[in-house]
Amino acid sequence: MTSSAKLYGLVLAGGKSTRMGTDKGLIEYHNRPQQEHLYHLLQEVCEKTYISLRAEQEAKTPFGYATIADQDRFRGPFNGILSAHTRHPEAAWLVLACDLPLMDLPALKQLIRLRDPEKSATAFANNEDPLPEPLCAIWEPQALEEAIAYLDAGNGTCPRKFLINNDTKLVFPENVNVILNANSEEEYKEALTKLAKL
Repeated sequence: MTSSAKLYGLVLAGGKSTRMGTDKGLIEYHNRPQQEHLYHLLQEVCEKTYISLRAEQEAKTPFGYATIADQDRFRGPFNGILSAHTRHPEAAWLVLACDLPLMDLPALKQLIRLRDPEKSATAFANNEDPLPEPLCAIWEPQALEEAIAYLDAGNGTCPRKFLINNDTKLVFPENVNVILNANSEEEYKEALTKLAKL
């Protein structure tokens, strides 16, 4: 599988944030809502960038941010990723979950530099637990087509499981903190502590 697809950016911000108790995309770690912070980072390295949202969230998004509403065909993160793929099936997607408060531009440039378009995806992973981070990854177009068939066949809805079972290149970030997920109040406080040391 070879891909020379152009690279688009996607901030996944359509989740319900049940564990955090508040919309993770609207938390401010960098003096603006996190979904907007990640959007601006992706704009630095991608040809086009979008925020993936539920339909009812779109009206609340500030003017000037391109959005893609979830089509609600699939469950979980695949809902946003594949809604974006349906809109632009020709593109590869650099996908970032909105719960990555320490993500930075050098990390995105590292991931893009090490992208292997012949793989299904190029994903960040942690050396201590070398599993692909599907929501911090570049998904190639053909892999997303295969993901639709995978989901339609009833194979579950976990993007990580899909990448584990496909040809995924793992990239170990130079700064492992960039893949810290903040999904709870405790993780939010941990992120703030780490940010204060930067």
